[in-house]
Amino acid sequence: MLLYNTMKPDKRELKQIERQFVVALTEACEAAKTEVPGFCWLTHDSGANQFPAGLRVTWIFDTRANLEQALVDGFKQHARAQTLAALEQTGLDPGLISNCLQFDSEEACTNSQKGNWLARLAQIRRIRH
Repeated sequence: MLLYNTMKPDKRELKQIERQFVVALTEACEAAKTEVPGFCWLTHDSGANQFPAGLRVTWIFDTRANLEQALVDGFKQHARAQTLAALEQTGLDPGLISNCLQFDSEEACTNSQKGNWLARLAQIRRIRH
């Protein structure tokens, strides 16, 4: 079940839940920008109308080196906890966390897709499936 303690929501309700999820992620993003060297931004996507089942949250750093260092320093656990809190805060199933986290860098996107994040995220989605 994707949502808990409720019946299956309609499209309008899903959009409202997604907006609430974005607000919660934005708070996590702003905090990480001040706490984690090289962290720049995050984004979420769900594929073609697949929210929340196809949810992916991508945490993006400026360089691969900063991303790798952050992961060594335990950032993956921090990102997981923040994403999990956003899921729970909006009533989404915490079980979604198992497949939704991704990490990337501006540097990798520039090198492989010339800075085109839509293409980059689509490529990552294809690789993961």
